[in-house]
Amino acid sequence: MGDYILETRGLTKAFRGFVAVDDVNLQVRQGQIHALIGPNGAGKTTCFNLLTKFLVPSSGQIFYDGAEITGDRPAQIARKGIIRSFQISAVFPQLSVLENVRIALQRGLGQSFHFWRSDRGLSRLNGRARELLAEVGLADFAGEQTVNLPYGRKRALEIATTLAMEPRLMLLDEPTQGMGHEDVARVTELIRQVSAGRTILMVEHNMNVVASIADRITVLARGSVLAEGDYAAISRNPAVMEAYMGTTQGELEGAHG
Repeated sequence: MGDYILETRGLTKAFRGFVAVDDVNLQVRQGQIHALIGPNGAGKTTCFNLLTKFLVPSSGQIFYDGAEITGDRPAQIARKGIIRSFQISAVFPQLSVLENVRIALQRGLGQSFHFWRSDRGLSRLNGRARELLAEVGLADFAGEQTVNLPYGRKRALEIATTLAMEPRLMLLDEPTQGMGHEDVARVTELIRQVSAGRTILMVEHNMNVVASIADRITVLARGSVLAEGDYAAISRNPAVMEAYMGTTQGELEGAHG
């Protein structure tokens, strides 16, 4: 596998005859930001679900850090350092920003999650929680009730809770979905910052985001790999433009779906 942290061989998922992911061979190089793109229905999220074992492959193999993980369960995948975020922000709205990160940090204690434990009982996690909040630009929001955060800040908080799980490989599922321009720019820069020393595989519709931070891009269409390369190569690929419904290069660069 060389320096690939994640590799799939012939990864396939069929649902009652419909093939959602078809013979996908994916190689994610350690330390890079790798984007998975394609039109709606291309199989991107299904592919993520297979990698994190929320779905069981119909056939094919998945390798992580040189070892096969095809038969692993979701909890085993997470313990190995593959941590996923979802399209919909997954934070606890009635807890403070600090408390959200602290819950994620409890995994490092080797204990069950205790939502009701007193502040005093979890105070030893405050220092690390504040470090993570500073890393994602939320240091000034530690005491804020999460429900009050703007959407872009909630996504930043979700990245902080993901970092609390100490990932080696972060899977980000449409991290800028539903954001305004200012939030998109902030979260894009945040992804760039937190990628230092980590590997990121991301599904993203915003091609401006992909163009600015992705080292390598895999394009899916109808469940299969259509093309792979850097943004310069992908954006000029006639098959990729056709997959985006015959768009021109300029339209591809601004495509969201």
